[in-house]
Amino acid sequence: MATAKCCGTAPGVGHRHNPGHSVSLAVFSHDACLAHDTGPGHAECADRLRAVRSALRARFPDLDWREAPAASRGQLLRVHDAHLLHAVLETRPSHTIWLDPDTVLSPASAEAALRAAGAVVAAVDAVMSARTRRAFCAVRPPGHHATHGAAMGFCLFNSIAVGAAHALERHGLTRVAVVDFDVHHGNGTQGIFEQEGRVLFASTHQMPLYPDTGHVHERGCGNIFNVPLPPGAGSAAFREAWRTRLLPQVEAFRPQLLMISAGFDAHARDPLAQIELEAEDFAWVTAELAAIAQRHADGRIVSSLEGGYDLQGLAESCVAHVGALRAA
Repeated sequence: MATAKCCGTAPGVGHRHNPGHSVSLAVFSHDACLAHDTGPGHAECADRLRAVRSALRARFPDLDWREAPAASRGQLLRVHDAHLLHAVLETRPSHTIWLDPDTVLSPASAEAALRAAGAVVAAVDAVMSARTRRAFCAVRPPGHHATHGAAMGFCLFNSIAVGAAHALERHGLTRVAVVDFDVHHGNGTQGIFEQEGRVLFASTHQMPLYPDTGHVHERGCGNIFNVPLPPGAGSAAFREAWRTRLLPQVEAFRPQLLMISAGFDAHARDPLAQIELEAEDFAWVTAELAAIAQRHADGRIVSSLEGGYDLQGLAESCVAHVGALRAA
């Protein structure tokens, strides 16, 4: 995945938590996620999270902000091997080091990755206990490229996979749907669950593009559904792919919990890809997914931030996504 300069800056926001208060949407985040230092010019920069948090607070001043806990080793080991945990948690670099041509480990990265994964776990617990119907995790680093044994593509731990595995093992669910509209295919999530029939994975993504996975013929154990889109596909092709090919599969699965890898790098402003979507497209697909969750999962949705590398496009898209989660 080629890096690109992170565009612009945005101020950070604080957190507000109402203990014991049942709400329609909670946002999980942590300031530790800002301290993951990818270095100058890297696309996956802390200003991304600042932009998201600032935009959400400005648009939705009544949001219930909750502090993300750190994921436990046991939670991480459900989807990752001990070698990856050791590499991320025990290396303890005194300066920024590169794990691959795209992926950085800095002195504060381990804590950021633990909080990102922990946010999704806490969000699952919150929706399953009816403390909230829906949750959005405003965290970084992203996660969906991280495989069972390797950090890659800006990702250290696969937060959405950690959360889905927690839903299966801690809450006893038998049908968890993970949908991914990031412009890059979620190879890590697919690989982790491709032989796990209790999880459905559905994705649109640009092809050709990093990581060069996500072909239609990749079906796992019948639980994987990929619709690659060409550069310049645009809104009509994106919506058609979801309406005719992916949403029917999610509907037929009757998920007890719906989880979203919410990447916004398919936005027309994004420097890393060319699907050319607008914020309204993310609102549309979110509303369609929320309707399925309402029919089969008592409305339960956990969404976690993945990509999106133009700050204006990212902020607008997150506001549209969270607005649709709140409205449905």
